[in-house]
Amino acid sequence: MDELGARAAALVTRRPGDARLRRIGTSRAGAPLWLLSIGHGSRNVLVVAGPHANEPVGGATALNLAERALADPRLTEGADATWNLLLCLDPDGSRRNEGWLGGPYTLGRYFRNFFRPGFLEQPEWLPDGAAAAALPETRALLAVQDELRPLLQCSLHGVDVGGGFAELTCDLPGLAPRLARIAARLGIPRELGAYDALYWPVLGPAVYRIPPPHRGDLAAAITEAAVESTWFHPHRHGTVTAVVEAPMWGVAAVEDAAPATDREPVLRTVSHALRRDTRLLDGILGRLRPRLAPTPDTAALLAAIDDYLLVCPGLADAWDPDRAASQARPLPPFTNGHLAALRIAWRRLTLRTAGLLHRLALSVGHDAAAELDRLIDTWCADYGPDGCRARWIPVARQAEYQTRVVLGTFELALRYGGVRSRSGESDWGRETAVPMHRE
Repeated sequence: MDELGARAAALVTRRPGDARLRRIGTSRAGAPLWLLSIGHGSRNVLVVAGPHANEPVGGATALNLAERALADPRLTEGADATWNLLLCLDPDGSRRNEGWLGGPYTLGRYFRNFFRPGFLEQPEWLPDGAAAAALPETRALLAVQDELRPLLQCSLHGVDVGGGFAELTCDLPGLAPRLARIAARLGIPRELGAYDALYWPVLGPAVYRIPPPHRGDLAAAITEAAVESTWFHPHRHGTVTAVVEAPMWGVAAVEDAAPATDREPVLRTVSHALRRDTRLLDGILGRLRPRLAPTPDTAALLAAIDDYLLVCPGLADAWDPDRAASQARPLPPFTNGHLAALRIAWRRLTLRTAGLLHRLALSVGHDAAAELDRLIDTWCADYGPDGCRARWIPVARQAEYQTRVVLGTFELALRYGGVRSRSGESDWGRETAVPMHRE
């Protein structure tokens, strides 16, 4: 049993009447998918940790939530609720990040050991719809959603560099001020202009409404969550999904809500730099390809690299003020926080691609590894004291932030969606419960 599963099993041994652990599926590589359940209420909460392989804090958050639910009966009996905690949705991908998970936590170490599967191998997405879901991890999650019909689903994500924010499939009035209080108490910057929610409705500072999926090309699906997903799948059961993003390295500038005064020059610089760096990385990949053997590890790295190289030029065009007018959607009004988030996103995309290429070059002993080492060091400096001043946030604080946001979201879900109609659908917008959690 893996470490998270072992810790969950110990918790069940300690409280066998209140906690249960079951295997709900198996990953592609044969790893178990563990669901830890706390309480016996009729209202189910589903918490999904580890949906992205490079975002590990959700496992610690899930165990935090289990301990809180066992210690506070208001979260279980008092709310007629059962907490169902999926400890890691992508254990195979998470294992590929082991090179940095034990620390020391430096940006160079993180990006050199970074792994995140290609878009089609990420288990939350349903590019061909739920009925055609190919990944066993995806099928296991869909089955649990249909079994539990949860009132609330929380998907625990992480931001490598930037700030915390939340995304909702349905509005939960009051979440934005709660998130602000939690972030302020824990010293977590809020991301007020998240680049992946650039065109989404804003429900409040650092809280965004996820648009319903629509058909589009793969690049749009990757950058805009336009594809069908396990976020929206349980909507038919009256479920609201909250995606809770917690940063690993915080950047204060993403919280600057002042209107941007240098919007066009910054966007022009960022978009041109993203095109330039993408061409450079694509050239390195071209030199590597003839040396690559057709192994599963190589295929996994190439799928992720190809996705980033596919997406980056389109993003550069979308951000470029000289080209945006010809795009389908105009750029929204910008704050300084938006510009800071786009600078971070440009560098994030190129560093992730460089890190994956570095792993590929090392695997075949190619001299491009030394060139990529230099690029990673140079580009990580953009996040340093002379750049955006990213600072490491201790893991315990990341998990505490995410835990408190989930608990605040749960309280609001009870208040606005706690009664199901006779058809089984939640009556969202109807206040039905008394708040129990305070920040």
